[in-house]
Amino acid sequence: MRTERCLTRLDRVFARLDREPERPANLDVPRMSRHRIVLLGATLAFYLAIVWAVVTTSWLVRFDWQVMFFRPYQQWPQVHAFLDYYVVLGQRGPTAVMVAAWLGWRSWRQHTLRPLLTLGAALLLLNATVGAAKLGMGRLGPHYATVIGSNEMWRGGDIFPSGHTANAVVTWGILAYLASTPRARRYLSATSAVVALGVGLTTVYLGTHWLSDVLLGWAAGLLILLALPWCEPLIARAEGWLLARRDALRNRRASAPATPSPAVGAPAFFPPHVAEADTAPAREPVAEPVAAVRPGRAAAHLAQGPHTTRAERSPVTPAGSRRPPNSEHRPPRTTARPLTGA
Repeated sequence: MRTERCLTRLDRVFARLDREPERPANLDVPRMSRHRIVLLGATLAFYLAIVWAVVTTSWLVRFDWQVMFFRPYQQWPQVHAFLDYYVVLGQRGPTAVMVAAWLGWRSWRQHTLRPLLTLGAALLLLNATVGAAKLGMGRLGPHYATVIGSNEMWRGGDIFPSGHTANAVVTWGILAYLASTPRARRYLSATSAVVALGVGLTTVYLGTHWLSDVLLGWAAGLLILLALPWCEPLIARAEGWLLARRDALRNRRASAPATPSPAVGAPAFFPPHVAEADTAPAREPVAEPVAAVRPGRAAAHLAQGPHTTRAERSPVTPAGSRRPPNSEHRPPRTTARPLTGA
């Protein structure tokens, strides 16, 4: 008897994604155009210029110190509470969760894994490039500066470039990168630029970053967004591999044999001797060895043939009466009655 398998939540998700096996025809995938290559080269030149200006302790470092001594958080204390919450839009954990939820819904609607895979590739590039630059240059922040007017480089810090700023550029800019229409891409690009600009200036206001850290963070995040089309072939292969693994898993589940259910009305328990008698195959009788005979007692003569157990023997009713003989017991006397005739 075969029963229907209960659908799990993962099966329902796959069923929803398989309603339209083809991806939408208007799904626009950005390509590495000449315009994008020019922007990438200009942003890379700006990135290297900021690093060179900080390493050589140029006018940019002196301007960093002037902004730090200005102490913006003391000049406008009324916005301090709001900016403490606003800077969360640049933290990697909360922003990644929010954007991943939105892109997950997009993947559900468009029946493709590309939005989530693109976000994963962008965050991976962000952690690798920005993290390596932070550890390599080791600049100290304004609150930990030791020598006035110095660039505070290679002293064990990790703020150059600004991670909050680069994360805001990449995380919110990925929404504009994945937009399906040019109009949506323009609006989302402007919105993400405003959010990233505000996050960077907020870190300067709070005194956690130099202004040059924020400039380099903007450049680092923009480089990742401009270089993402080079990752599109790898993203497409990863999506194809994941979908193939999903199909293989579903086929394996479908081809698995169903467990037969017990027949209705069958007894749930059988006595051991009955089960053995019903299920065990018939075997030829085998002569069992006789135990050694004790001294002083005659050997017992066993009848040939198989020996049956007591439970298997058929009952035998003894002939005659079962009462023991009694000498005092006598049969009743029968008195002859006279026959009377007519």
